Amino acid sequence: MRLEIVPLTDALVKDWRAIHNRIIPTAPLSRAEVVERAGRNHLTLAYADGVLVGNATVRPPTADGVATVIVRVLPGYRRRGLGGAYLRAELAVAHALGARRIETVVLASNGDGLAFALAHGFVEHDRYVLPGDTVPFVDLHLPS
Repeated sequence: MRLEIVPLTDALVKDWRAIHNRIIPTAPLSRAEVVERAGRNHLTLAYADGVLVGNATVRPPTADGVATVIVRVLPGYRRRGLGGAYLRAELAVAHALGARRIETVVLASNGDGLAFALAHGFVEHDRYVLPGDTVPFVDLHLPS
């Protein structure tokens, strides 16, 4: 399968939001929230042979060089190498923006997402629950 990564446009906000809200149902985003995030982060969609399979967020590096890279692939398209290819492309974006450390965050109930992050070298360093939530988020990083 050929992976194509497309930057978020206004016409694609609905698709990006749908994937986010499906994979992170405990923290759904409104259209306005996605648009706001797109103003400060690098948001993309991934297509495999023309079929929408995932989305990603790259939060630019902070003053201390920490960037966050989050790749989400829909369940029906996992374990085909698409997530790994997507992650490599988004890591390249983070490094091009000057990242010296890469972090990611995964909803603890997303076993596939945690397994993916660990399989790609990420190491857990924190868990937290947002106010009003019951499912923790897991923060991970790539070792230096």
